Amino acid sequence: MRTALTWAIGLGLAGAAVLSLTRATAQPPAPRPNPDSQYRLGPDSLPQDGVPKGEIKGPFTLPCEVYPGTQHTYWVYVPAQYDPKVPAALMVFQDGQAFKDEKGDMRAQNVMDNLIYRREIPVMIGVFINPGRKPDQPEPTPRDWGDRSTNRPTEYNSLDDKYARVVTEELLPALAKDYNISKDPEMRGIGGSSSGAIAAFTVAWERPNQFRKVLSNVGSFVNLRGGHAYADKVLEAEKKPLRVYLCDGRNDNRGVRAGKYDEKMDWFYQNVRLMKALTKKGYDVNYAWGMNGHGQKFGGAILPDMMRWLWRDGPVSTDPNDAEERGFRQPAGGKK
Repeated sequence: MRTALTWAIGLGLAGAAVLSLTRATAQPPAPRPNPDSQYRLGPDSLPQDGVPKGEIKGPFTLPCEVYPGTQHTYWVYVPAQYDPKVPAALMVFQDGQAFKDEKGDMRAQNVMDNLIYRREIPVMIGVFINPGRKPDQPEPTPRDWGDRSTNRPTEYNSLDDKYARVVTEELLPALAKDYNISKDPEMRGIGGSSSGAIAAFTVAWERPNQFRKVLSNVGSFVNLRGGHAYADKVLEAEKKPLRVYLCDGRNDNRGVRAGKYDEKMDWFYQNVRLMKALTKKGYDVNYAWGMNGHGQKFGGAILPDMMRWLWRDGPVSTDPNDAEERGFRQPAGGKK
């Protein structure tokens, strides 16, 4: 008995020693892969040889009466194929500095160059508009979008029609002075990322007679200023003639703070919830769920596909003898 007890004690001490050694030499768990690591820009988002480049004009300053004392900076993309005699489609991007950043994640001007050339989207004027700011406030940049230094939180996250008025009553008339833009709401799209995405949705929701195509990347349909209510609003309201593309990631902000979960602040959950509401109501809706976090990596990688889907109803000729339809779109008016 004493021998067995001694053996058991010895075995226990040996096990404890092994456990202690394991704890002392154990490696920390491997870090989780970056959720954005798999998303890269494809050829449709990069300049391509032989594709006519559009021109980005600006920056321009738009005085604002809707939010007194503020102003909006914007740039205008004019494709090489734009003909002033022909009404052009329109695409407005919120947080314009980020969408047009030549080294950024979206590079929307390259996408429009390539897709217009290949007749995959119509000839369109693009507008990159920044959130409003007071003259003494800094301009948003690709790194600092202005949440703490501009009027962005109020304009983009509020569920009223004030920002819709900025776009329809101030921006559109300014554009009409210089460009022939189609008055058909089916020929007008609006998009953005994060708070800029919910702002785009709100503009179309409040003004479907002006905009009917919405592009939303990691949209902030959460309770920053009541945005989580949109799923219920969609179900309760009469269906509107909108086409919506939503994209978000499973690693977007998930609403956990200090160990507590708040579904009203879960970006991915609320995007999925909005998609289900739009689908149930019979909207023309598409969506893509990636692994990404809160940013533009995934949205940038699929921006060409989002644009193709939103603008898929352009006129098409099936005449085999239509040489123009079978050729790439060339610059208008003999441009090079």
